[in-house]
Amino acid sequence: MLDYEVTVFTANRATASTFNNVFIKLIGSSGESERKWLWNFKGASAFVRGAVACFRVSCCTSLGKLVLIELDKQPLLLFPEDSWFPAKVEIKSPEGACYTFPIYRWINDNKVHRFREGTALKGFEDKHHLGRNSREQELKERQEDYCWDVYLEGIPHCLKADDLLSLPYEVRFSFTKQTEFLFTAGAGLTELKLKGLAECKMGWADLDAINRVFCCKQTDMSDYVQQHWKDDDFFGYQFLNGVNPMLIRRCTVLPDNFPVTDNMVFPDSQFSLAEEMEKGNIFLCDYKQMDGVKASTINDKQQYLMAPLVLLHKTPDDKLMPIAIQLKQKPAEDNPIFLPSDSEYDWLLAKIFVRSADFNEHQLNVHLLRTHLLAEVFAVSLLRNVPMVHPLYKLLIPHTRYTLQINSLARKTLISEEGVFTKFSASGGDGMITILRRSLTSVTYSSLCVPEDIAERGLKDIPNFYYRDDGLRLWNIINRFVCGVLSHYYKSDHEVKQDSELQQWILDIFEHGFLSHPCRGIPQKLNTVDELIKFVTMVIFTGSAQHAAVNTGQYDYGGWMPNTPISLKLPPPTKKGEATEETMLKTLPDVNVTVQGMATMWLLSQQSSDFVPLGQYPEEHFSEETPRQMIKKFQKELKELSAAIKQRNKELKVPYTYMDPEEVENSVAI
Repeated sequence: MLDYEVTVFTANRATASTFNNVFIKLIGSSGESERKWLWNFKGASAFVRGAVACFRVSCCTSLGKLVLIELDKQPLLLFPEDSWFPAKVEIKSPEGACYTFPIYRWINDNKVHRFREGTALKGFEDKHHLGRNSREQELKERQEDYCWDVYLEGIPHCLKADDLLSLPYEVRFSFTKQTEFLFTAGAGLTELKLKGLAECKMGWADLDAINRVFCCKQTDMSDYVQQHWKDDDFFGYQFLNGVNPMLIRRCTVLPDNFPVTDNMVFPDSQFSLAEEMEKGNIFLCDYKQMDGVKASTINDKQQYLMAPLVLLHKTPDDKLMPIAIQLKQKPAEDNPIFLPSDSEYDWLLAKIFVRSADFNEHQLNVHLLRTHLLAEVFAVSLLRNVPMVHPLYKLLIPHTRYTLQINSLARKTLISEEGVFTKFSASGGDGMITILRRSLTSVTYSSLCVPEDIAERGLKDIPNFYYRDDGLRLWNIINRFVCGVLSHYYKSDHEVKQDSELQQWILDIFEHGFLSHPCRGIPQKLNTVDELIKFVTMVIFTGSAQHAAVNTGQYDYGGWMPNTPISLKLPPPTKKGEATEETMLKTLPDVNVTVQGMATMWLLSQQSSDFVPLGQYPEEHFSEETPRQMIKKFQKELKELSAAIKQRNKELKVPYTYMDPEEVENSVAI
């Protein structure tokens, strides 16, 4: 008899244990073993959380090169069927060969589950008929479990799921994540309800009253925002390093609908617009996607959402200062251009309307569409089209963690008919649909790739732009890692073209994510290794660094509501010189709208205890030495970048931390 040494690793995560009987069958190129009950001196504790258990499986003859294992578990008479989360199985053959079978998935039934040996194989390399058959069967099952659905016409498709319990086990939150998420959500709302504010539909009497609510949940940055939200230089700073650094661009020619003159913005004739534009010192933020959007009604009061244009000037001391604001797209007598020289509340109200427009642009386009919804498309297409043994699956699966459940929660609790965003934001309801559809038509491939996006917006050399600085370095680090891994597996452009699973993955993304619109530059097929590397870099960057940049600081910048009102109750002023503090307070959202917005932004900014930083891979999907070395190099570069960012931040009055690799999660998980 020949003995195979089998070692089973149960994951060290909550509820991973099983007390059922576990069985295994080994399948090789020359035969297969009998189905073997895995039993040893550890008894029922062999498969508890974090356990490593060793067994022997005896065979009459050599099985040859191991290709597959089959695992199943059967409930004991006195124990109910439970869920088990094995991490991996390692097997040493009688000939001394070692095989690793990555699993990292729930087994919650008594069916037989097949797992491939860990060496990454593209479809055309999978020569053994058992390997090919298991590959086909795996994708067939996945395509039944992960079906496309249309949540709203005109936006990226999503995973079909009737409710959270219908999500496949593999993509659900861990017990730890689920418990913490529900506790944080409940605690925030409970505190607000105990204060008697969640149902209060009155306006704010003064800023002190807002402060009394705000002081219950503060961060260092939210404190800074409260103190400086009226300052013009901080208003400008937020376009670079706040939660929406994606709209600002260098202005070389004034838009026809923004008739700003030198006398308006440079009354002392110290500068001229033409000269400053030529020098690259004038910048524009244009919220044209908000134009004509139907604002919602909240507490039986009509809300208002503008489509402003904002002109900014980089001063000789490298500050970015707003110099003109027009709150509607069409110039008119009742649509004045507001200036810093106007009265205090004229200018402050104009900035408040801009910040409210920015909230809606950020949440729907920059945050929801360009990170959450696209990350879901990348994940669903991966799960439907790429088997576990494929190198692309091994590379990308850690970057899909929790994305499908967090998006399902968002559709249920944020943007549904009764969702918080729908009920309490100016763009909730019909406006939200309009903005999302317009936003998708504005997405281009280059706008998702940081180096090209920065160049196209003319922002290569604007000072104090830390989103750019950290983002470009992160993009390059991710790109080098992706290049190293994929170049190891794809030796020629022909292999990329030949890989039918890879090509179906990209085609599904094109069809279901970008709705088959070819004019945006999104590829529908991949022809070269370089094209593949660039696209996969974008996928990882979008779900990790980009999401962190536009998500983590939400409460920092939005906790103090006047800096980021989620809705406004009065129309903008049509004449100058009439606005007062009372006008401002009557314009700001009601108490319940404010606290619901605060609670949601607090929840979405919290890091869970099972947070996995970018580049950390607790689940070892790669078994070959080359990609494992690439991962170590990737982690080293990320650590060095993190140290450099921390060192830089010590010198900054307002530290920029959102793209510090230690603070960036591997995936869209919140």
